[in-house]
Amino acid sequence: MKRIFATFTALCMMQGAAQAQDTEAGAELYDLHCAVCHGAEARGNGPLAPALLLQPPGLRDLTERHGAFPTLRVVSRIDGRDPLVSHGSPMPVYGPFFEGDDAAMKTESGQPIMTSQPIVDLVAYLKEIQE
Repeated sequence: MKRIFATFTALCMMQGAAQAQDTEAGAELYDLHCAVCHGAEARGNGPLAPALLLQPPGLRDLTERHGAFPTLRVVSRIDGRDPLVSHGSPMPVYGPFFEGDDAAMKTESGQPIMTSQPIVDLVAYLKEIQE
């Protein structure tokens, strides 16, 4: 019984550490990889936007548009799990750019999803800028 409790405690501690979010690191990643299309203020008006066939959406109203922050959708779009992205979406698949330590985060429904720490940080930043 002690062994089970110790294992459970260790897993809980690991989960808490994996969910640590660094919004400053997320902001830096956004500036480096996302702002060129979505804009420095995440309003969909980046310097590359006029050259794109489909205009990038603003990212400050994701919560408003979806009723809750669409964590699963955002993670899937970034890392390429979303089949629309991997099969010809105007949004590039950025998964390889954001490789790093595995991290768990909860979706809007409370279900855990595994991703990388850089994506956790980027999503934390996007949640922070919601209006």
